[in-house]
Amino acid sequence: MLEIILWVFLGIIIGLITGIVTISLVTSGRIADLENEIQDLRTQRKLLKEEIFRLDNQAKPKPRKKRNYKSKNKKR
Repeated sequence: MLEIILWVFLGIIIGLITGIVTISLVTSGRIADLENEIQDLRTQRKLLKEEIFRLDNQAKPKPRKKRNYKSKNKKR
């Protein structure tokens, strides 16, 4: 009876260790993907900030000169 309990206990321990290793291997790939996505988003944010800064600091266009129209039928 004691031998069966020890085998069950040993099976539980081996199962826990195997489960922990499997979960850590699966999540390590996900963590790497998430870190890559974070880096991509940071790069995109930096580029968008530069674009906003560039658009905000553009010089205003020069106003057009007033056109002097000569009316053809001017009554005096």
